[in-house]
Amino acid sequence: MNSLVVISVVAITFVIIFDYTNGFHDASNIVATVIASRAMTPVQAVVIVATFEFLGPILGGTAVANTIGKFVNLEGVDPVKAVTVIFCGIIGAINWMRMPDASLDAAVVCASALPAATAESAGLSTLTNS
Repeated sequence: MNSLVVISVVAITFVIIFDYTNGFHDASNIVATVIASRAMTPVQAVVIVATFEFLGPILGGTAVANTIGKFVNLEGVDPVKAVTVIFCGIIGAINWMRMPDASLDAAVVCASALPAATAESAGLSTLTNS
């Protein structure tokens, strides 16, 4: 099997794992606040949070994701190396989630710093000047 296909499948699997754990962090923080303040019952809080966690990207758009995606430019890089850099970033984000309060903090740091450092150490110039 082609190494690009294998590493892409593994990277996508880890992205799904990160997204799943990210949902735990975000939803639990939101639900805990409204339940602890007695603004909503637990059932109301879960329904509202689930609805708006789902609708957020649909209604709010992808501006934040597009901005984060511009931190590292992998154009012209060998596809296997490019996917490896992305894979390293998601592994870093999954491991980093033990430290910051929010998964988004981990994603931002690892989406920018870790892949760039990995690529630079491999001799690939990926940092953008914008």
